[in-house]
Amino acid sequence: MDRLQEKYVKEVVPALTEQFGYKNVMELPKIEKIIISMGVGEAAHNSKALDSAVADLTIIAGQKPVLTRAKKSLAAWKLRAGMPIGAKVTLRGTRMYQFLDKFMNIALPRVRDFRGVSPKAFDGRGNYSVGLKEQLIFPEIEYDKIEKIHGMNIIIVTTAKTDEEARALLKLMGMPFSA
Repeated sequence: MDRLQEKYVKEVVPALTEQFGYKNVMELPKIEKIIISMGVGEAAHNSKALDSAVADLTIIAGQKPVLTRAKKSLAAWKLRAGMPIGAKVTLRGTRMYQFLDKFMNIALPRVRDFRGVSPKAFDGRGNYSVGLKEQLIFPEIEYDKIEKIHGMNIIIVTTAKTDEEARALLKLMGMPFSA
């Protein structure tokens, strides 16, 4: 069992049960999946840009990403429907807990002028999203081998019914929210 998963079972479950008064174990909110996506607009002109983004995402997530393709043609951006323009990875189970542990405890503190993540980035259904400006905050990425800096979106999908429950879950798991 992963360190974060063990923390969930031993510390978070009793604390959430006490805070929200759950009567059944199945009512407890838990993290369902984590989606990491990277948009590479430059990929329409330069296919190597997408290859480097896919390689970085593979190293960060520990699993091969799926290419995302353009849904519509846009003449202004010289984009045709079906062209690859990004990549995404969906993490579940042990890999999800390992990534979340690494993200919260190693990567986020490496962000310049980090004061915590926004506590307002919930979507109303208990899911949380974070946008990063560069992939260099992850320790696996070597600065010398980077061709271009890419941003990424990280979405944490929970089974919580409200934002309040999801915020309590993530705070107890160790997410560094700003005050």
